[in-house]
Amino acid sequence: MSLEMYREYVLDLYKNPLNKGIIENPSHEFMKNNPLCGDEIKIQLVIKNNKIENLKFDGIGCAISMASASLLTEKLKNLTIEEAKNINKDDILELIKIPLSPVRIKCALLSLDVLRGALENARN
Repeated sequence: MSLEMYREYVLDLYKNPLNKGIIENPSHEFMKNNPLCGDEIKIQLVIKNNKIENLKFDGIGCAISMASASLLTEKLKNLTIEEAKNINKDDILELIKIPLSPVRIKCALLSLDVLRGALENARN
């Protein structure tokens, strides 16, 4: 895919995000915002037997933060907790596939920060 196609893909994920919604009884959840730009993301997980069985994200923000959350939640499906904990900055930037300024990198990484918080924040 060309760079322009990836940009269009990011915009499409912003308009039609994957895995956006609310889970009624998540086992884990966390919400965080980026005060510099106003992006806010919540990730909810259902973890059973050390495996992510269901997940959703919700929030508001720019195209990069929403696309990043959408792509991250797709990547997380059926991973173990350990596999999810091993996702890093480079993985997120590889998912986005477009060059980002330092400010936009913070937008892209917000969902990763929220994931880490959710993995540590069991509700039960």
